[in-house]
Amino acid sequence: MEETSREAVATAVQRVAGMLQRSDQLDKVEQYRRREARKKASVEARLKAAIQSQLDGVRTGLTQLHSALLDVKDIQSSLADVSKDWRQSINTIENLKDVKDAVVQHSQLAAAVENLKNIFSVPEIVGETQQLIEQAELLQAHRKLMELECSRDDLMYEQYRMDSRNTSDMHLISIYFEDVQGLSDELAKQLWMVLQRSMVTVRRDPTMLVSVVRIIEREEKIDRRMVDRKKQTGFIPPGRPKKWKDKMFEVLEGTVSTRIEGTQAVTREADKMWLVRLLEITRKYVLDDLIVVKNLMVQCFPPHYNTFNRFFRLYHNAVSMRVKELASEDLEANEIVSLLTWVLNTYKSVEMMGHPELCSECDIHQLEPLLPREVVDDLLSKYVKTFTSNITGWLRKALETDKKDWQKDTEPEADQDGYYQTTLPAIVFQMFEQNLQVAAQIDGDFKEKVLKLCLKQMNTFLLRYREEAVSYKEEHLRDRQLPQCYVQYMIAIINNCQTFKESINSLKRKYSQSSEPTDSDAAIERTLNEVAKEGCQFLLDEVFLDLESHLNELLTRKWLTGSHAVDTICVTVEDYFNDFNKIKKPFNQEMTSEALRRVVVEYIKAVMQKRITFKNPDERKEGAERMMKEADQFKFLFRKLAGEDTDWLCGAITAIAEVFKLTDPTLLFLEVSTLVSKYPDIREEHIQALLAVRGDASREMRQMIIGTLSENKVSHSGVTQSIFKDVAVTNQTKVPENQLMLS
Repeated sequence: MEETSREAVATAVQRVAGMLQRSDQLDKVEQYRRREARKKASVEARLKAAIQSQLDGVRTGLTQLHSALLDVKDIQSSLADVSKDWRQSINTIENLKDVKDAVVQHSQLAAAVENLKNIFSVPEIVGETQQLIEQAELLQAHRKLMELECSRDDLMYEQYRMDSRNTSDMHLISIYFEDVQGLSDELAKQLWMVLQRSMVTVRRDPTMLVSVVRIIEREEKIDRRMVDRKKQTGFIPPGRPKKWKDKMFEVLEGTVSTRIEGTQAVTREADKMWLVRLLEITRKYVLDDLIVVKNLMVQCFPPHYNTFNRFFRLYHNAVSMRVKELASEDLEANEIVSLLTWVLNTYKSVEMMGHPELCSECDIHQLEPLLPREVVDDLLSKYVKTFTSNITGWLRKALETDKKDWQKDTEPEADQDGYYQTTLPAIVFQMFEQNLQVAAQIDGDFKEKVLKLCLKQMNTFLLRYREEAVSYKEEHLRDRQLPQCYVQYMIAIINNCQTFKESINSLKRKYSQSSEPTDSDAAIERTLNEVAKEGCQFLLDEVFLDLESHLNELLTRKWLTGSHAVDTICVTVEDYFNDFNKIKKPFNQEMTSEALRRVVVEYIKAVMQKRITFKNPDERKEGAERMMKEADQFKFLFRKLAGEDTDWLCGAITAIAEVFKLTDPTLLFLEVSTLVSKYPDIREEHIQALLAVRGDASREMRQMIIGTLSENKVSHSGVTQSIFKDVAVTNQTKVPENQLMLS
């Protein structure tokens, strides 16, 4: 208390000090004093009121506790009186047992009297009810059935109340009313029959379906009442609860399942398109039935049944079970695609569950998948495996068919631009196209997977195609008279490579969303180029086999005296290239360039083989002029065939001729130097062979020319064209590897 007083004094001193910090505040001391006095009086008044309130509350509580004590004493006294009276009345209650039995008996007799009319008329009512059931008067039949069941149940209940252990009387009542249960079962059969035909009934006579639903609703109410009474008394009539409502939904579920299962009218043996037909029938049945449910059947059921959604789920579950059964069968590849396309696309489309008349009633996106993902993946894997096997067989068969065409005596067909071709690319890519169209119906990822598989199979197929082209050429070489149209079909094989490229690019643009090249793309491109290049080489081999004898005449004495070998070569090449014009670009251009190169190489080889040695200046001049003329012939021919510059290659022949034409041997070094500068890949043995053919170069001169050229050699690493590297020198001592080449 003292501490509190000290704190109060300290606080007051602090406040006074705060109020009187300045001299002008001393004038207001009286004003401050009055204000603090008012605050003190206010606090004391509130404190007094609070204490008074607490005292009043305590006084009231004590008064109430005193009253409660008096009440407890009164109750205790009353309980003692009740206990005394109860002990005195025990004997009286035992004496009233006979009265109790009489009351129960009276109640039973009253129930019997009340149901006496029905009891005596049970056989008659049973007959009438049976007749009404047979006449499909279901509501009236059910009303009479309820009367019979009510009479039976009331009698049994009263008997149960009197003596629940008296089973003999209960059995007697059950025997008397035994036909009632049969009527109930018979009526139930009629109800289930109507429900099983509900899709037909609701169109013809919806009132019949309404009657069935009303009967089931009545039975549900009776079931609930009997179950409640059982909770109170322990008694429930036989056959209760009937649970007809649950049975109704079971029947409807079975009806839906039966309609879905009954759509299969044919088998694979009878119709290859059996699955397509089955799925289409299922689609039509489900859509038609759900529209009927929405427009007609919903009105026949109470709103709380949520009829449309219930049927929607029933049909979904039934369809799901059916497609799972189908998925478990040994389906072929086309059947797998048909099933998956239907399941993944058609089912939720506007053609079926997403139909405009249905989508307003439910959300199809909340439906569970018809098939689990693992089942879909298994089917896709099975399809890919089957497709791989099938396409391998198809490609093998297509190639075998194409090979038979190669043996024909008639030329292959030409396309609209006049290029030879066979049907192989069209057949192959028609197969690919069909399978990709099918795969695209399933989903985009699977389409990409099938495309990659097609390209992989294509690469394997092209390797086989290349082998068959080589075999075709080797077979022809064994007898060049057969096949008669070898050249034309080899041209078609080359053109097919370009067609394959174009078709592959077309497929990728159409069915692939990725523009990134794959390993298969590079392999296919490489193989096609190799097949086309080898085909062109085979054709050139064919040309040069015919030219072999004429090429052997070049730079010989016969040639010098007036051979027509080059004329024949040009005519033969031009004749062949009339057919080669039917080769597609860029292969025809490459082939023409290669043909010119080979002709020039063979011509230079003839020089390097030293078939002739000029004996005098006149022969050298004549031979050189002939070489220049023939070089011009080659230029003219190949410029006509290719439309390209041929000067560099044909110029090699002219440059060699200039070496031969030179009349002053002292200038021979300059002429040879000019030749080397134009064609830096020329080697020492080539120079020696040229000088040997010229015939007037001494050993010392040859050594001087070779030595000087070697000392003054110029690097030509940047030169991309070459001609002499392909020309071998015969009848020459092989140059040691450490001997310097002019290039």
